Amino acid sequence: MRFSDSSAETDLPKGVRDFLPLKAAKVEYLQQQLQQVYTAWGFRPVMTPQLEFLDVLERGLGDELRDRMFRFDDRQSGRMLAFPPDMTPQIARIAATRMSELPLPLRLCYSGRVLRHTEQQAGKDRDIFQSGVELIGLDSPEADAEMIAMAVEALAAVGAEEFTIDIGQVEFFRGVMDGLPLDPRLAGQVADSILRKDSSELKLLLEKSELKDSTCEEILSLPRLYGGREVLDRAEASVSNERSRKALDSLAQVLDVLDVYGVLDHVTLDLGELRGLNYHTGITFQGFLSGIGQTVCSGGRYNNLTEKYDFSAPATGFTFSLLHLLFALDKVLDQQVAPSCDLLIFSTGENLRTAQQLACKLRNQGYSVARDIINRPQSEALEYARQMNYRFMAVVAGENQDVELISLGDGESRSVSWQQLDRDDFSL
Repeated sequence: MRFSDSSAETDLPKGVRDFLPLKAAKVEYLQQQLQQVYTAWGFRPVMTPQLEFLDVLERGLGDELRDRMFRFDDRQSGRMLAFPPDMTPQIARIAATRMSELPLPLRLCYSGRVLRHTEQQAGKDRDIFQSGVELIGLDSPEADAEMIAMAVEALAAVGAEEFTIDIGQVEFFRGVMDGLPLDPRLAGQVADSILRKDSSELKLLLEKSELKDSTCEEILSLPRLYGGREVLDRAEASVSNERSRKALDSLAQVLDVLDVYGVLDHVTLDLGELRGLNYHTGITFQGFLSGIGQTVCSGGRYNNLTEKYDFSAPATGFTFSLLHLLFALDKVLDQQVAPSCDLLIFSTGENLRTAQQLACKLRNQGYSVARDIINRPQSEALEYARQMNYRFMAVVAGENQDVELISLGDGESRSVSWQQLDRDDFSL
């Protein structure tokens, strides 16, 4: 039974999708390129389960992710199970429970899929492809800088050209807000207006408070603290508390290391960036590609997560959204990825042994090869090879007879002897 396009779209739940060969090949390419960067920086892969006990998983989740889990009863154990909505808490659990006897730091990387409930909005994914790294056991500006430099290198590796890493420092904001006489609701509204860089709304909110004028000026400066390294000087002039000044000092050290790595051209400071405020404990960052509003990667320091699993260790890391990368780089990846096979082998005679031997020979030489097992005319096999993106079709007539190689790109053909096929320098 064949489905129409409209019915096929409704055949899957909202927020999940099928990936046909070209898209699947692009996702696989992105994973491979990112993994090469992780390996070059000394990170080792771990694999996390797609099911966890709910009570264990919840320990490492904030309120937002906890509310977005898919959960159900486990008939085997009688306990509640859940699909993880994020992989970082899983890595924290593994480090705390399975690797706690190993010397620190741990450099771990991963690639996998998580599930999340989403609002009833178009374009929101529930099936999320993640790839990232976690550096557990180091609390230093150099470790923070390493994450940002890796993210820059990874974006270059997947073919991104125009991109920006926006760096924030949640401790700077906490220093400004620490101890202020604001009720929780108003404090949340203030943080939200800073995040949206809505200075007009922020000013109105502060007018409702009983804060001193000097304090209001500090808060009003936050949405404007965006730009290059000169932001540090403006930020230092706008605050007087020790916590914020210490955060600025840490950020300056991170920028010094990034200068050594030669990636400052891709870096922007944004001290009004408050995403992850409840989760992170210092430097945060997000990656943006030119013309794309969604973040393709996000990361930062989170020193309190492994404590949820009774193992105290500082940590930092980042994760890429592979689907956001795919959306942003789809056209670029057309130049790098094609779901093609090298060769389709067609036999004109009833004795298929020669064709099968040729398939084995070429696979051993590193080519991707399929046998055209269907009994059909050569013209139909050739049309099939074109539609399925084969590079060549080989026509095998019989034992010891030359093989005809037809290029699907330009239609040209040439005869190749078995002696030529046996040579080390043979190429299609």
